[in-house]
Amino acid sequence: MKVEVQPDVRESAARLGADAPYALKALTGQLADDPDMGRPSGLPGILTVTVDGAMFDDCPDLSVGYIREPDRIEIRFLEAVPSTEPSTGIPEQKQGQRQRQRQEQQQQGQAQGVELGRGSVEDRPGDPVLTAVTVREVADAWQRITTWLKHNAPDSYAALRPGADPAAVAALEQDLGIPVPVELRVLWMLTAGDDGADGWGCLPGNRALMNFDQVVACYRLKTDSQAHQHSLNAGRPEEERITVWEATRIPVIALGPADTTMGLYLDTATGFLGRWSRYDEAPDEVLDTLVTYLEEAADMLEAPALAARDKPGLIGGTLVWLDSVGSEQKDQWRPLTG
Repeated sequence: MKVEVQPDVRESAARLGADAPYALKALTGQLADDPDMGRPSGLPGILTVTVDGAMFDDCPDLSVGYIREPDRIEIRFLEAVPSTEPSTGIPEQKQGQRQRQRQEQQQQGQAQGVELGRGSVEDRPGDPVLTAVTVREVADAWQRITTWLKHNAPDSYAALRPGADPAAVAALEQDLGIPVPVELRVLWMLTAGDDGADGWGCLPGNRALMNFDQVVACYRLKTDSQAHQHSLNAGRPEEERITVWEATRIPVIALGPADTTMGLYLDTATGFLGRWSRYDEAPDEVLDTLVTYLEEAADMLEAPALAARDKPGLIGGTLVWLDSVGSEQKDQWRPLTG
């Protein structure tokens, strides 16, 4: 079985300890021999496996997430696992207990048929093939965007928040009270928001991926607005009733890092993006899925000459999209070439 490791995963390992890259290399060998050794994560299509850092001189416990396909494995993320145990001097008996626990977890996962797309939690039924494709498409599109930012707009890259862990996504889902679709779960596990560089978000129109606090606050604001409309609609004829928000909509993207007056939502019922405004203007459907939206943003960065909706450029080390650049900043803005 071929095992591929994303470059940013190797970089993360190098930052976590001198022996962390070696631990990652050892894991790739294990996965090649036993591709089903992982267990379901909170993210459909992603399996996780824990590396015991005590087996190495300078390496914390590691949580590694990967996608399993019929002919290959791709390791997507790696992070240190906080440990309450000393990093050295762990008794051999304790190590044996932990190894047995991991083996039991692996066996349990295998008994449940843990494969790509089959690790979804039971309350999220769906086509496992479609789930696997969606996971890959979102991850690939976002990696194209962040790779470009890292090499061309380092200030914008540095403004992106780290990915959320599955527990944080599950907590947000509970706050919203509706299931979060797989494409959004994938994106949030890659980055949990954009703090912006000099006030500019990295998405077309200088929009910004909202952080979790903004998502919850906006969702509650909009559901409260609709509740008020329900009380007004009670006295109106059917044809005059107004809908300003549906419970299936999740705010995802804001006008800017510090401007949540309007933006884009993802409708979990249709899978399409739409425009929202806090001023209760009629929502506008955008015939993009989250996947196509991210893919087009990546396309515009990689081939700016072909960009249609907006033109990417730079102000210093910040990605700035032309449509929202004021006249006083036009002389600082430099278009991308390519």
